[in-house]
Amino acid sequence: MLAALLERLPALHLTIRSGLPSANLQARIPADFTHLSERSDFGYVMHDAVNIDLPETALAYRRQHAEWEARVDREARFLADLRPELVLSDVAYLPLAGAKRAGIPSVAMCSLNWADLFAHFFAGESWAPAIHRQMLAAYNGAARFLRLTPGMPMPDLRRRQSIGPVAALGNDCRRRLHEQLRLSPHERLVLIAFGGVGKELPIANWPCRSGVRWLIPQDWQVENPSFTSFETLGLPFTDLLCSVDAVLTKPGYGTFTEATCNGTPVLYVRRPDWPEQDPLIAWLERHGRCEEISPDDLVSGCLHEALTALWRQPARPAPRPGGAQEAAAVLLPWLAGAPRLPTA
Repeated sequence: MLAALLERLPALHLTIRSGLPSANLQARIPADFTHLSERSDFGYVMHDAVNIDLPETALAYRRQHAEWEARVDREARFLADLRPELVLSDVAYLPLAGAKRAGIPSVAMCSLNWADLFAHFFAGESWAPAIHRQMLAAYNGAARFLRLTPGMPMPDLRRRQSIGPVAALGNDCRRRLHEQLRLSPHERLVLIAFGGVGKELPIANWPCRSGVRWLIPQDWQVENPSFTSFETLGLPFTDLLCSVDAVLTKPGYGTFTEATCNGTPVLYVRRPDWPEQDPLIAWLERHGRCEEISPDDLVSGCLHEALTALWRQPARPAPRPGGAQEAAAVLLPWLAGAPRLPTA
């Protein structure tokens, strides 16, 4: 989305507050920016990419909201010193509350919000209603909540506005990959990508099957000719995603939408009790090619039948990812002539 915004406002200065490494941000943002290397929220405490640590998450929320007003005051002072024209959040709610207190306009954008997820997991706890009210107040204090397609319904957000999918389109580098990896004409490439939270699989114990080359994270350090680390291939992730025969992943907005918009089939394993996944899966089933596998099949590597079924599905017209341009158009009234756009 920031790329679409920079097309319209090339002189715009961005300040990005994120716990991601600068190199990861630079790979996605086609401009110089100031990086504040810190996180604005924690979302959920995770055991791995699909399993939530609910007791630790509950403790983290209770700690954060025990001193909520002081946190909002600190955030408001920080933003006032930064003097932004607009705060854009994906999708931390503390920056929205701080912006409201500092008198700075804010916009949120995401396929989910932490208030709805908090209510899903903790609504029955006696301590939860007060925290939930503070979370909702922060989201409803934003001038707009841009609800991405696909996304959760978010009925409690008063200023929500639905926009189309946001996804980068890659370059098809299939021929280069086949030459680089010396694949046989009938060998297929499957990318394993579980997002920013690690989920290492026991792939060394998977049954050996000819005809599939697996692209895996480099830090798994598996020495097997059937597995290649995708970082060593020298391609941007979206180009890689566009060039493989399938991606193995969990339900998540970025991988689901980018795979579908690039025409890449998706093999996925559900996340236990994760409410965002239902609208994501429903959208994927309507617009892409996909097959669900069980957690047991994922661990054992019994994926041959699912992959065969996946590759038998006919291709569908890829949906157009128009959400970035829609979001940029929403933000422009605040930013015309503005020197900077901090995001939190």
